[in-house]
Amino acid sequence: MFEPTYNATFPVLSVLIFSPLLAAAIALAFRDERLLRWWTLGFTVAAALFSLPLYGRFDASTAAFQFVEDRSWIPALEVRYTLGLDGISLLLVLLTTLIMPLCVLASWRYIRTRVKEFMVCLLVMETAMIGVFCALDFVLFFIFWEAMLIPMALLIGIWGGPRRVYAAVKFFIYTMSGSILLLVAIIALYLQVGSFSIPAMMGREYAPGFQCWVFVAFFISFAIKVPMLPFHTWLPAAHVEAPTAGSVLLASVLLKMGTYGFLRFCLPITPQAVHVFMPYVLALSVAAIVYGGLTALAQSDLKKLVAYSSVAHMGFATLGIFALNRPGIEGAILQMINHGITTGALFIAVGIIYERLHTRELDQAAGLGPRMPIFATFLVVFGLSSLAFPGTNSFIGEFLVLSGGFMVSKVMVVCAVPGVVLAAAYMLRMLQRVVYGGTRNPPHAGVTDLNWREVLTLAPLVVFVFWIGLHPQPFTRVLHASVERLVEQTAVANASELTWHD
Repeated sequence: MFEPTYNATFPVLSVLIFSPLLAAAIALAFRDERLLRWWTLGFTVAAALFSLPLYGRFDASTAAFQFVEDRSWIPALEVRYTLGLDGISLLLVLLTTLIMPLCVLASWRYIRTRVKEFMVCLLVMETAMIGVFCALDFVLFFIFWEAMLIPMALLIGIWGGPRRVYAAVKFFIYTMSGSILLLVAIIALYLQVGSFSIPAMMGREYAPGFQCWVFVAFFISFAIKVPMLPFHTWLPAAHVEAPTAGSVLLASVLLKMGTYGFLRFCLPITPQAVHVFMPYVLALSVAAIVYGGLTALAQSDLKKLVAYSSVAHMGFATLGIFALNRPGIEGAILQMINHGITTGALFIAVGIIYERLHTRELDQAAGLGPRMPIFATFLVVFGLSSLAFPGTNSFIGEFLVLSGGFMVSKVMVVCAVPGVVLAAAYMLRMLQRVVYGGTRNPPHAGVTDLNWREVLTLAPLVVFVFWIGLHPQPFTRVLHASVERLVEQTAVANASELTWHD
């Protein structure tokens, strides 16, 4: 399990994880805000470039963890410093490093106070987020998981909107509550295995009742992070009050930690419990798809509209994961990446509108198209991607998810179809109002189109919208072996034999 296919003599993952922390420490010495912005941008771009060889040297023919670093850390408790990547975590790490420089660019003028502290928070967040996806020891994973919570709460609570303290406290309480359950599950597994090694816990025989309780603890913790219905109520407040970079990080990376938890822990560690709870999770996923679409359709605030669309899109991801077959899981992972690209871009677009109009109300943004034709072009691309228009990235992901779901339950897929229709309804409504407006649009005489920085922020995301939509093979090929192993680990002889008592 631990044998790497690329045994690096250079600790590439450790450098990738902890170099942002070093950059944050150096940033504390800067006094000039302009120089500080350029330092953070330059470092995040360098980190993104540094991560690209991981894809080039990744062996897609094996499900083994690669680039493995394994050191003794706390011998008395069998805690080790273990890092590694498989096909699932590789794409999420690359997504994280791609998004970070875009967050810096999106905050270039948006953040005017405490710039140093803001940039330090972003860099600390990068360390924590990459660490979550690379950790192969549960203690190490939990440290990164919790480390991510503090800078995100600060981003919301200091640089957010009028109700920023309320949103930050709500976010903190919800995620901390889930973390307590996660810690309980980790300790329970440690007492069974005698080690905190994540790969060592996969594929082992656990008592059926034990699996159920561990699954419930895992599920609630990760469902809060996704967030799944009915654990979603912290998300709209956090998105609406967060600065643009905070909303982008929430949508693009932090929500993926919940679905990553399902893939990395629930499916391979508690497979019998997964089969027992699968119908209920699928039902919650379908409910989230429909509920998110209906609620987004009713919004007049652009940020709330995009936030509730996230609930629906992540519903597709959980639907694919708990279909427990290769098309569903691969579609879910691809949908996680797609959601990070498209919804992150939409939050940047909303931030651009807010910088010019100082409002996010749909009626006040009506008719911007003639004044901002370049912006309108970007917005249409990302809007069509969000509603899964053929040729865009989201279409591939949703198609695979629905294909996998159809193999499990035709009824569930039929119930999820209205969510696809609702996505078209709320996105096309938003595009029509913002780009064209009506006969009486608000005056936008002083509004200017995108500058070079804003074009540079959105252009890479457009590339990925069409790259994944028209040629997804480079992204799906690294998933095949890891997903096949996951499906094998999840398979059980007879899930109906599981009971709550041994």
